[in-house]
Amino acid sequence: MVSMKDIALRCGVSVATVSKALNGQQDIGSDTRERIVRTAAEMGYTPNAAARMLKTNRSHNLGVLFVDEMRSGLRHEYFSAMLSSFKDEAEKLGYDITFISQNLGGRAMSYLEHCRYRNCDGVVIACVDFNDPSVVELMHSEIPVVTVDYLVDQRSAVISDNVRGMSELVSYILSLGHRDIAYIHGEMTSVTHNRLAGFYRSCAAAGVKVPDEYVRPSRYHDPASSARITRELLALKRPPTCILYPDDICVIGARSELESQGLSIPDDISVAGYDGALLSEALRPKLTTVRQDTDTLGKRAAILLAEAVEHPKTCLPLQELIPGTLLTGGTVRRLDA
Repeated sequence: MVSMKDIALRCGVSVATVSKALNGQQDIGSDTRERIVRTAAEMGYTPNAAARMLKTNRSHNLGVLFVDEMRSGLRHEYFSAMLSSFKDEAEKLGYDITFISQNLGGRAMSYLEHCRYRNCDGVVIACVDFNDPSVVELMHSEIPVVTVDYLVDQRSAVISDNVRGMSELVSYILSLGHRDIAYIHGEMTSVTHNRLAGFYRSCAAAGVKVPDEYVRPSRYHDPASSARITRELLALKRPPTCILYPDDICVIGARSELESQGLSIPDDISVAGYDGALLSEALRPKLTTVRQDTDTLGKRAAILLAEAVEHPKTCLPLQELIPGTLLTGGTVRRLDA
């Protein structure tokens, strides 16, 4: 393994000078610094993580905490896309990532204990039960935290603009003549509250009163539950002309139920999803949905977390609202006037 001493011998400088150059210190000449950095790259030098931690008191390791109710893990398309962007940006900034859990080799521990065990410089928290005492403990600990789609006092957050996204989706559906619009929503998280607000606001602005039986609770990423509730909605005395689903995955369950009843999308009934998963592009007709900007969400989460880690005395918590994009697709038909 190449050491700083090897680089110093090659460049004809001291080990201290090599250390300053590789750590970006400014008290050496720019030519010397560039020559040392170039030589280190040519020789395949890799900093020793343990030594760097002793010197900087940082591990350059960021934790990722994610626990969804359906236990989708990395199969959760929205989260996996956001995580990919987070990982790419974190690596550009010089960080590795570690998944945080409450089980390490069969040993139970809190999320905070796991973060300390792995020497995490900071943690991004997404898609968890934010009321879980173990999550609350971590969010209010000394470890820098950035949350996704949830606001915590004195912590930075990146938030998909679900109010605006749902408002744009419902307004589009209303513009096609629909007035009987049902909404099957996910668990009562802050995301769901915001989407419900967008749904009701747009309907109210158009003078549309939503019957209570049109708004039904379900779970995210649970096609079976969505299929069952679709069946219940279709059995109403006045069934909806359009049904909104918690996410694009749930539309799969709806399609199966509708097909079993001999109904066609959108000729017999209109449907719309949320998230803008790749699946929505593959369905025929293409799904009407809202694409969340997972690239920006992940990138900004990494940048804000690195800022909190590297500048703890000057960093101020920020809440960034990231807009999505309406994809009109072809699953909502225009009703005759």
